[in-house]
Order: sequence, then structure tokens, then C-alpha cells
Amino acid sequence: MPEPDGDGAAPPGSGFDRTLVLLIAGQIGMHAAMAGLRLAAPLQALREGHSAWSVGVLLALFAAAPVLLALGAGRMADRHGYHRPARIAVGLSLAGLAVALASTPLAGRAQFALLCLAATLSGAGSNVGLIVMQRTAGVRARDGVERMRMFSWIGMAPSLANAVGPVAAGLAIDLGGFAAAYALLLALPLGSAWCARRVPALPPADRPAARQRGGAFALLAAPRFKRLLFVNWLLSSCWDVHSFAVPVLGNALGFNASTIGLILGLFTLAVTCVRLLIPLLAHRLREVTVVRAAMLATAAVFAVYPLTTSPWAMAVCAVLLGVALGAVQPMLMSTLHQLTPAHRHGEAIALRSMSINAASTLMPLVFGAAGAALGVAALFWVMGAAVGAGNWSARRLDAAAPGRSSAG
Repeated sequence: MPEPDGDGAAPPGSGFDRTLVLLIAGQIGMHAAMAGLRLAAPLQALREGHSAWSVGVLLALFAAAPVLLALGAGRMADRHGYHRPARIAVGLSLAGLAVALASTPLAGRAQFALLCLAATLSGAGSNVGLIVMQRTAGVRARDGVERMRMFSWIGMAPSLANAVGPVAAGLAIDLGGFAAAYALLLALPLGSAWCARRVPALPPADRPAARQRGGAFALLAAPRFKRLLFVNWLLSSCWDVHSFAVPVLGNALGFNASTIGLILGLFTLAVTCVRLLIPLLAHRLREVTVVRAAMLATAAVFAVYPLTTSPWAMAVCAVLLGVALGAVQPMLMSTLHQLTPAHRHGEAIALRSMSINAASTLMPLVFGAAGAALGVAALFWVMGAAVGAGNWSARRLDAAAPGRSSAG
């Protein structure tokens, strides 16, 4: 049942109101800052002469701190609601961009060390904010269809941010250098703080008096939940391949920062567009059918992507990939809420986040080593084969749709 917020009625069943707008806008600021830093920091490292493996280390650190902080953020959201973890998220984001700005007068190892610290702080802030936003939005939904719509709306936050952040950072780098880019990105979490203060106090979910045996990891006892995490990991790894490989491939082809930023921006613009359509079609969609189709489409795009040599061809691939991957997150989040009890949604979201970010911490290291040894094309083809083969696991989630797991 939706939590009362006293800020006006939304259209029936749409799940869209002023509170949701504030949640989305606040997350856009933090995530856009992180996404811009994900473009700028690797380019800065490459221009300083660091190797592809070093870039992989840098990108891995965006996901390192979220692995450690996710579960605590989920539990905090379950216990205290939105505001306390949101303040922590904004503080981490601001600190990350300030450290990145401080790196620009330096060179060599000192500069790279500060970029690594900035990546860690910025990734942590964006992830904590995302967990608390997802938990807050999910408990407001009244049924499965509205939940699908709700997660489509909030899914626009990272997709819009991933369009704004890289494009803004790329243009700022070309016009004023890396210091100008970091100064611009530093302003974005300040807007997030303004939005977070205006989100009404939303009560945490009621928890049973008895302590849940086994803690959050008892959720992993449900086989369908484990399958969901596996499918989610495969698809999130496709995002990581794309984020890693496009700057490396674009740099090798001689594209400037603005062109690379626009390609990444078109990818996330396509993600945003498909998530705008899902609320209109939610009553006609089945979660598992959409996920399986997206996995097959992703495998096909990855087979073609490394063969492209022009910005326009890469842009077409980016748009097609954005449509496929953009449809997945609302479906998986809706299924996750069907599998877990309401008072443990924050913990379940945190476990999902931990699994994604643990992989994202390790996978860029693998991508960097593989890219240096085999070339970027191999990354696309291996990941495409893996996500295509993983379709069988998504099919087995179908039986989970009617009810919830007993975990918890």
C-alpha cells in the first residue's frame, strides 16, 4: 500500500507524484556526477600514459565500496526510511568529486591515487542513494503492475544521469580541461541535497517482532532469488563491458572526448526512452518474457559492436543495446519484490547491489587484462556468448511470478 506523503494525488495506478519526482531528481544529481567521473577519470589516466589495465583498476573502484556499504545501507533504509542514508550518499558524492578536482594539478602516481580515491567515494555515494531510492519507491506500490511502473519511473534516474554526466563531462573536458569537468560535476550532488530535504518523511516498513534467523543472507536460500541474482549479474556485466570498452575502442579509433561521451549518452538516452514506454505497456508485459528477449538482443548487438569503425555505427549499436538493457531493470526489480517480504526489501535490494558491484569490482580488472592481451573485440564476443547462454536461467524465473518466496 502506498505510504502517505500528503503532496497531492497522482493519476490512479501511475505511481507518479511529487515525492517520486524528488526521489528521481535527487538520484540523478549523484549518479550523473559518478557517470561523468567514470568517463573523465579513465580518459585522464589514458592521456597520462597509463595502461588499459590501470583503467580497469580505476573503473573497478567505482564498485568496490558499494560491496561493503550496500547491506548496511539497505538495513538502514528498512529501519529509518529515506533521509539518513540519503544524507550519507550526498556527502560521499561531494567528497569524491572534490578529491577528483584536487588531482588535476598533480601528475603520475599521486594523481592516479587521488583518482582511485575519487572513484571509490563517488561510486559509494551513488550506490547508497540508489538503494534507498529503490526501497522507498518499491514500498509505495500497491500491486505488481504498479510496481513495474514504479521501477520504470525510478529507472530513469540512472539512465538520464548516464546521459547527462558523460556528455557534460566530455564537453567540459574539450572546452576547459579536466578541472572544469570536475568542478561542473561537483555542483550536481548539491542539487541532490536540495531535493532530499524536500522528500516527505516516509515511515519504514513494519518489521515482525521476532528477529529473522540467518540475517539478510537467509534470502539466498531461495533458489529463485539466486537465479535472479545470476541473471542480474550477467546483464549488469554487459553494462560494464560497454562502459569499459567504448572509451578504449573510441580512443583507439581517434575519437575525441565529446564523441565518446555522445555515444555513451545515446546509449543511456535509449535506456530512458524504453523506460518511459514501460509504464504505458506494463499491464501487457510479463517480466520473464521481457528479460529473455533482452538477453538475446544483447547477445546479437555484442556480436556486431566490435566490427564497427565509425561513430555513427557505434551510435546505432549503443541505441539498440540501450533499448535491450533498459527494459530489464524494472522487470527484475518487480520480480525481486515478489520474492521477498516487505520488511526485508532494503536487504534484498542491498544483496542485489552487492552481487552486481562485487562483479563490477572484479570484472574491469578482467576486462583490462583481456583487452590488453586479446583486444576489445574479444570482450564483446565472450560476454555476448555468456549472456545468450544464460537465457536458460532467466526462463526458470517464470515460476516465481505468481507468489513470494518464504525466505525471511
